[in-house]
Parts: sequence; C-alpha cells; structure tokens
Amino acid sequence: MRGRDTAVSAGKVDINLCGTDESGGALPSALRNDELPPHSLDGTMRELHHRVPGSTRTGGFLVSNVISRDALWVMAHAERAVLADDLAQLDDTQWSQQSLCGHWVVEEVVAHLTATASIGRIRWLSSVLGARFDFDKHNNRQMAEHRGATPVETLERFRAIITSTTAASGHTAAWLGEVVVHAQDIRRPLGLPRTPSIEAATSVAGFYASRDFAVPSRSAIEGLRLEATDGPFAVGTGPLASGTTIALTMAMAGRPAYCDDLAGPGVPTLRSRIAARAGSGNM
Repeated sequence: MRGRDTAVSAGKVDINLCGTDESGGALPSALRNDELPPHSLDGTMRELHHRVPGSTRTGGFLVSNVISRDALWVMAHAERAVLADDLAQLDDTQWSQQSLCGHWVVEEVVAHLTATASIGRIRWLSSVLGARFDFDKHNNRQMAEHRGATPVETLERFRAIITSTTAASGHTAAWLGEVVVHAQDIRRPLGLPRTPSIEAATSVAGFYASRDFAVPSRSAIEGLRLEATDGPFAVGTGPLASGTTIALTMAMAGRPAYCDDLAGPGVPTLRSRIAARAGSGNM
C-alpha cells in the first residue's frame, strides 16, 4: 500500500489514512476532498464525507482514503484529553507501575508525551546531535526535563500540552500515534478499559503500515495480511493476522502483549518479528 492508492479485497478497503504524501508533506487541498474544519468534528470523529470505491461504513460513518492534517491534530488532542482524565484517577502506586514501553514506568511515559509535544524540529535536532544520535539518551533526557517533582505536577505539565501542535516533523499521523500507542502502554498494565477511537487507531495503523518511522512497523508486517475486525483497516497479502484496530496498531508498534489479542496464521510470524527487536529501547 503506497500513497493514496486504494484497493478492495475480501470486502475490506486497503486505505492510507495519513493525510500526507510519501515524504510526510501535506497533500494538496485538491486531493483532500474529505477535509473538514476542526470544529465540525466531535470527540468521536463523526462522518468523513468523501466516499472512496468500496469504502466501509463503521459506527455509522464512512471512512475516507485521506484525512486532513487538521483532523489528525483534532484526534490527537481528543486522545490526550481522555488520557489525562484517566491519569487523574491514578494513585501513587499506579503512577510507578511498569508500562509496556521499555523500562519506563507510567509517570515516565506521560513525561515523554509532554516532551514530544513541546519540542520542535530545531530543538529536536539539537538534542539528538547532543546525544550523538543515541535516541534512548535523547528520549530519556527529554523525558526527565518534562517530568514533574510529583505525579500531580507531571500530569499538570501534560495537561498544558493537550492542544499543542508542536512536533519534530510534519508527520502528523506519527504524533497521533505517540498518544494512541503510549496511552495503551499505560492503560493495559493498569487494567484501564478505555481504548482510543477506532478512527484514531485506523489513522495510526495506516501510517505504521505504510513506512518504518520511529519503529520498523512496515517491516514487521511484510508478507502478511492484516485485517481489523472492528473497522475498515486492511493491508497486505499473505498469511492473515486479524483483530481489533488497536491490537493491530500496538503489534505494529512492537508491543508483543497485543499479539495475544490477534488471530490467524500470520500471528506467529508477526510475534517472532516483534520478539526479535524487543529490548531495543523505549519507542
């Protein structure tokens, strides 16, 4: 699956929901027929009006082959807000719970989310250069800078960036992916039931399937067929791995625990590829 191509297979639609071209730049407005002003999108990302061939209706709305950058930011802000609500209910023990993200505990993951929403391209490059391209060192340093003296202060700092559009690159779907994936890194170990919206997860899944970015997500699914059981996401050819959109997204992000939520002959291959790169740091 590349660019803006769509293909219908087995009743599913293979779609790129990134809203960007292959270089990460915004698509020309003429190619973003589904673009809606941010105020027209509610917290569940209601209907996107531009139908594509074989488009799938899910949850009462049609999913388009592209989503505008503004819409991606609206989803990111919404996911940050609901995560902040979940975090407000945690006690000190839960804040120190091990997350699914490398060696980080919950509070460190939250501080990392604050950091990634606070640093632009120039500051990011300066930090990476200062760390001599050791990205674990870069991430740990930025995380420590944005961690508060207490969990309460860490949460206050996170709330302050909920509506931020600051990012180190123009790959907006990747920054939506930051909160979608890290929210589940926090929620799953704590047994919190909330999951990101299918629309947000589908956008991130499309991005992860289209390229290796912060994680080798595209490489992990090479030669496999992925199909969501709760939404329109479907990509690839080969042995099938199916499950919820968020489970597929988390598996592509390298979280082996979510392979337990998948079914199909492609799951063992996907699991082994994730295990092969486990322990490579926080991502």
